[in-house]
Order: sequence, then C-alpha cells, then structure tokens
Amino acid sequence: MKTKRRLSTILCALLCFCHSVQAQKTFHGDGPDDVLRLTPWVAVFGLKLCGVESRNDWPHLAAATAASGLFCVASTYGVKSLVDKERPDGTDNHSFPSGHASICFAGAHVLYKEYAKTSPWIPIAGYAVAVATSVDRVCRNRHDWVDVATGAALGVASAELGYWLTGRIFPKSEALVAFSPNAVSLSVCF
Repeated sequence: MKTKRRLSTILCALLCFCHSVQAQKTFHGDGPDDVLRLTPWVAVFGLKLCGVESRNDWPHLAAATAASGLFCVASTYGVKSLVDKERPDGTDNHSFPSGHASICFAGAHVLYKEYAKTSPWIPIAGYAVAVATSVDRVCRNRHDWVDVATGAALGVASAELGYWLTGRIFPKSEALVAFSPNAVSLSVCF
C-alpha cells in the first residue's frame, strides 16, 4: 500500500511539474525527444543483432516491424492532416495527435511483442522511453496531454494491427518430425 501511495505521489508531482513548465515556456527547439522517439525501433533490431532471443525470425520480424511502422505513420499523419489543432506554442496546426508519441509507443509495443517472454525489463524500458518522450513533448510546449495520449493509443494499435496482418499474410510454417519403430514421419503445416 505504501508503494502505491509513493508511486501516485511521484506521478502527481511529475504531472504538476510538467504542467508548470508547460505554462512558462514558449520555445520548442531541438530536444531529446527527436532522438528518443526512434530508440525503441533501434533497440528491436539491435537486440536481435546481438543474439537476444525474440518471438520471430528475421523475415517475420522485418515484415511485422515494417507493417507496424507503416500503419503508425499513415494513421498518425492522416489524422494530423484532417484535424486542424494548433500547437500549444502556436507554431503550426499539426498538434493532434503527437507523432513523436505514436512512433515511440509503436516501437515500444514492438519491443513488447518481440521480447516480453525473454525479459520483462526490455518492454518496460521501451515503454519508459515512450513515456519520457511524451512527457518531454508536453514539457516543451509542443503538445498537450490529449495529443500524446492519442498518439500513444495510435502507436500501440498500429503495432497490434501490423502483427495481426503479417501473421495472416506470412504465417509461420511449422515442421513436426515423428519417429516410430517402422518409419519416420515429417509433417509441415502452413
């Protein structure tokens, strides 16, 4: 119970801090959010290159990741072009939804889909980067909380759609070998 209270106190303090920072700053400039949004995507392939066990082999990983990224970019920028919402800093009318949040959360969800069974800390790190990116976007006065929450939802939904679609188009083949005293049987399922 004490841990939940401490966590909620920390979260409330962080939200209050970000709200006060957002109210005082009017600049946007370059920041860590531009690099952080791609970090989970790089981690997906970096971990695979380092030999960390993932859910899919290279072809399935590449297809699922490409589909997830394509759906994320198409849905996010499609909605941005339809909704004419001014940014909190007044620089343009492309505030809703947050592209940084959607891209980062899609990458974090791909990390979850690929590496959750290997280690729970890998997806936790991905989601932590996504949350930090989203908080930074709000603190830098580029978005409000509705923008980043919608971007996060679009990112996760895009990754789910990407994995669902590639699972239907490129099903994994499974081979089953059975031995008996009289014969060896091989069965391949598509």
